[in-house]
Amino acid sequence: MTVKNFKIPSAVYFIVTALLIAYFFPREGKFRYQFFEGKPWKYGLLTAPSNFPIYKTDKEVALEKDSVLKDFKPYYKINRTIEAAQKEKLRKDYATTLKHIAGSSYMQYVEHSLSNLYARGIVSYESLNHLNKDNYAEINEVENKVSKAHYVSDLITVKTAYEFIINNCPPRLDKKVLKACDINNYLVENVSYDSTMTARVKDELLQNVSLASGMVQAGERIVDRGEIIDGYTYNVLRSLKIVYENKTGGNQRMGMILGGQFVLVMGIMLCMWLYLWSFRVKIFHNQRSVIFLLLTIIVPCLLTEFCVTYGLFNVYILPYAIAPIVVRTFFDSRTALFMHLVTILLCSLMVPFPHEFLLLQTVAGMVVTFSLKELSERSQLIRSSFFIFIAYVIIYLSLAVYQEADFQKINWMMLLYFGINFILLTFAYLLVYMLEKTFGYVSSITLVELSNINNPLLKSLSETCPGTFQHSLHVSILAADAASRVGANSQLVRTGALYHDIGKMSNPAFFTENQSSVNPHEKLSLDESAQIIISHVTEGVKIAEKAMLPKAIINFIRTHHGNGKAKYFYNSQKNLNPDQEIDESLFTYPGPNPFTKETAILMMADAVEATSRSLKEYTEENIKEVVNRIVEGQIADGLLKNTPLTYRDVETIKNVFCEKLKTMYHTRISYPDLKK
Repeated sequence: MTVKNFKIPSAVYFIVTALLIAYFFPREGKFRYQFFEGKPWKYGLLTAPSNFPIYKTDKEVALEKDSVLKDFKPYYKINRTIEAAQKEKLRKDYATTLKHIAGSSYMQYVEHSLSNLYARGIVSYESLNHLNKDNYAEINEVENKVSKAHYVSDLITVKTAYEFIINNCPPRLDKKVLKACDINNYLVENVSYDSTMTARVKDELLQNVSLASGMVQAGERIVDRGEIIDGYTYNVLRSLKIVYENKTGGNQRMGMILGGQFVLVMGIMLCMWLYLWSFRVKIFHNQRSVIFLLLTIIVPCLLTEFCVTYGLFNVYILPYAIAPIVVRTFFDSRTALFMHLVTILLCSLMVPFPHEFLLLQTVAGMVVTFSLKELSERSQLIRSSFFIFIAYVIIYLSLAVYQEADFQKINWMMLLYFGINFILLTFAYLLVYMLEKTFGYVSSITLVELSNINNPLLKSLSETCPGTFQHSLHVSILAADAASRVGANSQLVRTGALYHDIGKMSNPAFFTENQSSVNPHEKLSLDESAQIIISHVTEGVKIAEKAMLPKAIINFIRTHHGNGKAKYFYNSQKNLNPDQEIDESLFTYPGPNPFTKETAILMMADAVEATSRSLKEYTEENIKEVVNRIVEGQIADGLLKNTPLTYRDVETIKNVFCEKLKTMYHTRISYPDLKK
């Protein structure tokens, strides 16, 4: 991250990372002891630090609450005014309309029935259904702030009341006449649910249920080393843990907890910072690499924090080993292991069983280091994931047998968690590809795949430009050996060398290594020929981008001539026209100049290999003279000024070139013919 040429120090990223991890840390105090019912106490004598209650288990509390609520009856209000109002309404309707339909005997029957039904209580269908569903036999009927028991079986709904009046009428009355009177107009619910009173009484009953079954006095002995934790002791320890983790001391205490967490996390992150500063200076000064490594720490930590805080799933499902796999793919084994150790140290501060967690995850990180020592194929990632799964299973079972000494007490669900972990680890194959595109990295796996000569682009180069292909192979041999001697990435140089001249496929006949007898340059002017030769750089970039080659490989194509000149045509033009001013841009490659060890080595190897082909005799003196002349000329032209090569590196590279060229162009003895 650079803003107006201001480079943010790497330490800032580490501080921000520590703040982010500490911010999401669980805030409650963490109980320092681990204990299991039926197991011996691993620590020294434990006494009560203060008075605290012995909490009942959730199951015990739930049973007591169920027992209290077993005899509880909900409260319903009865409204007596509704009965009088409906009877008055009935009388008025009879005086006006109903007397023409039914006689006085009908009126008397209906009014008497309404009195009986309203006395029983008319409720809504939903309320009655709810009471029957919850198996309530009685309710508390409230009238004038006085409640009394009322049987649920006596309650009826409007529909039931209507059917009762019709079906129970005396034989002297005609049901059709009753139905014509629209009796349902006088049936209204007079009993309704009193939610406020019900809730208040229920809460009072539940509050009377004690959450504790006793008290432990300050200084009272709880347990000592080696004692088996029985049910009572386990409940005391559990209660002490609850009290300890639920202590609150206001904002000041929360601030102290946060401060302590930040200092702790920052101390661990400082170890990572010092490692990079001391042993991986190149990574330390590359902000993109620092951000990438910090993300591989932040993501597992945040996932662990959310998993533990919200109880989403078992932490062993999280594929912690995927981070060192990815780091090893792009960097080295030592950095991957160190980063993994930092990550699991931070995560162990949050998980329930830190010792077992540290043991399992440390072994997993070591397995990654061993299994990916030589990384050249993507299938190795799958194989490494399988080895991690086997290591998890073996270490867990061994630890369980060591602690339990009983196979029946092993938690076999852990094997399922490890299996899910293995499945998630296999996604490292896809993740590596995504990270390559996101961060612009090129893994050694990708380089090995690209350097396969059966790759479509290289195969096309070998068929279209066989001479250029042979030249690229020789350059890759020179450059890769030189790179390994000076601490550069030999695989990257090897792959870049194979692709550096792919632009020649656009005009293969214009390059001497691909010509047979006809030279098309004879029909062109020197500047036109120079432009065609120079264009193989830009054409190569186009071909590489179309083939979606990594940027690191495209950099070799751009820089293998730097801002140098097409000297054959430039010198020829100068010699033919010594008094004329020449437009040097027509003979100059677009560049840029090399800016890494790898691109610089390729430039030197390319020029040395091409020039060595023009030697008439491949003597040690001739080869050494060519190598020195070419390399010193590039230095004099300023083509290597942006590279981090030292004078010692340059001398080492020149010696490697001489050794390799002598081997490549050694004299073969002639085989004698068999005399007949």
